Amino acid sequence: MTDIHSQKILILDFGSQYTQLIARRVRELGVLSEIRSWDMPAADIEEFAPKAIILAGGPESVTEVDGPKAADVVYTMGLPVLGICYGMQTMAQELGGKVEASDIREFGYAQIKSEGDSKLFKNISDHVNDKGEKLLDVWMSHGDKVVAIPEGFKLMASTESCPIAGMYNEEKNFYGVQFHPEVTHSLQGGRMLEHFIKDIAGCEGLWTPANIIEDQIKRVQKQVGDKKVLLGLSGGVDSSVVAALLHKAIGDQLTCVFVDNGLLRKNEGDMVMDMFAKNMGVKVIRSDAADLFLGALKGVSDPELKRKAIGNTFIEVFDKEATAIKDVDFLAQGTIYPDVIESAASKTGKAHVIKSHHNVGGLPDDMKMDLVEPLRELFKDEVRKIGLELGLPYDMVYRHPFPGPGLGVRILGEVKKEYCDILREADAIFIEELHNFDWYHKTSQAFVVFLPVKSVGVVGDQRRYEWVVSLRAVETIDFMTARWAHLPYELLEKVSNRIINEIEHISRVAYDVSSKPPATIEWE
Repeated sequence: MTDIHSQKILILDFGSQYTQLIARRVRELGVLSEIRSWDMPAADIEEFAPKAIILAGGPESVTEVDGPKAADVVYTMGLPVLGICYGMQTMAQELGGKVEASDIREFGYAQIKSEGDSKLFKNISDHVNDKGEKLLDVWMSHGDKVVAIPEGFKLMASTESCPIAGMYNEEKNFYGVQFHPEVTHSLQGGRMLEHFIKDIAGCEGLWTPANIIEDQIKRVQKQVGDKKVLLGLSGGVDSSVVAALLHKAIGDQLTCVFVDNGLLRKNEGDMVMDMFAKNMGVKVIRSDAADLFLGALKGVSDPELKRKAIGNTFIEVFDKEATAIKDVDFLAQGTIYPDVIESAASKTGKAHVIKSHHNVGGLPDDMKMDLVEPLRELFKDEVRKIGLELGLPYDMVYRHPFPGPGLGVRILGEVKKEYCDILREADAIFIEELHNFDWYHKTSQAFVVFLPVKSVGVVGDQRRYEWVVSLRAVETIDFMTARWAHLPYELLEKVSNRIINEIEHISRVAYDVSSKPPATIEWE
């Protein structure tokens, strides 16, 4: 069997917003990449045994006395090294070059001139000017710049305001670029990364969905043996892929508990049961706990308190169902790689909490079970690809994200059954029409929010004083920033007319045109 972990790229993170993007781009080339903090100790780097190292960007300045820098071992292990933005600057500084604050800060589109004959830029150009020089369209984001390259390096790229926009030492396979090849605005960035990962570092494409599934099945079988595994199935992408993967690995040793909290979308509970219990033959226990959840939410209107009430009730219900199943040794979770990075950052104090996470967690300590987390190495886009490979339907795998507290954070203020029922119907109409107009997969997340205010309307000849809802649809790549989706007026009009005509308790429909930041995607 192929060892898919035998070739991996180490990415040292200096705090750039793009670091996860670099890791995903490398993985798209079929090579495992992992992110670690820039201050990873030398011994850990050697033990990690990467095929190459990428020094990512960051907000700090190399010119500061205590500016972050990688361990010296990075440059003495005989490995290829690629420095991106801050990564190039720290490489230059550490190897004897010089970095200064730039008079002109470059942010956004730039055109660089390709210099020299490096392997990184081999056969790559976007334009050729009248002097026959190769030009590349790239994305810059920097204030400092390298003003003197280290000994043994040659110039690889330049712009008028940044004469050293790239440098390389072919003998040592060290490369530095001032721009960001990982973002799509750098048109040839993907090819540059491919040159570095495959041609320079000599990696093969072992990190594929089929290989990952095969690897995880073997790992799960080895970890679990003949013991029982319990999984909390929410119907979301992550838990659904875990269920399909574990079912393939251990069959009837898996039992899923699906907690129906009464805060799900229209027909969602039945869809989950149909897919897993009926079609795939997975053992699923459905716990109808809507009354319990709504009781816990009675009189609660603060968003954080609502989240806590939902989370605590989930634990209570899940714990009750779990203890009814005898001799379970393992608890499976849909933890994915960004969760792992986030929790590592919070431990080191390098991350800020904006609000408690949507996914309910924190199962009680007295549940004496070991964890099975088959997705913890994977990004969301990889989880989706694995879902398809396992035979899950496309529409389920590429469904928009749905928060753990469900409609509980899409009903502003106190949550009542009547509000849930109204919102479910409105949301179903919105999603149906997005599909009809071929806009569902063009948006990253779309939903309806229930506002606890009443407004006057006229239906037929009758005055109606009923509830207001707002549509929300956004476009985003990473969910860190998001733009409101510019949906066609015809679509908005159709949705509004249908909601008001078909749901007697709604008199008005609004559309949320806030971007993130300053607004968040969810309203609570």
